[in-house]
Amino acid sequence: MSLRGQIRTSLDSCSDSDGYFIADVDWESDHGHYRVRIDGEWVLVPDGAVVTQPNKTGRTMVWKYYIDGHPRVRCFMPGTMM
Repeated sequence: MSLRGQIRTSLDSCSDSDGYFIADVDWESDHGHYRVRIDGEWVLVPDGAVVTQPNKTGRTMVWKYYIDGHPRVRCFMPGTMM
């Protein structure tokens, strides 16, 4: 199975209890792509990891995992940046 096949983009597969709120200074968008700072390391968000359902809390959330000690993004829900 490819990595893209392992990434889920709905809230059903990204439990709120597994996600973390992140501050606006710890994520950014550039030309429709995102990156987040996790544990002091900037990580590119795979397009397939972006949750497209409405963000009812307005706060940015990230669901992370690690490969070889480096953070990766399983799911990402952008906030309002207010």
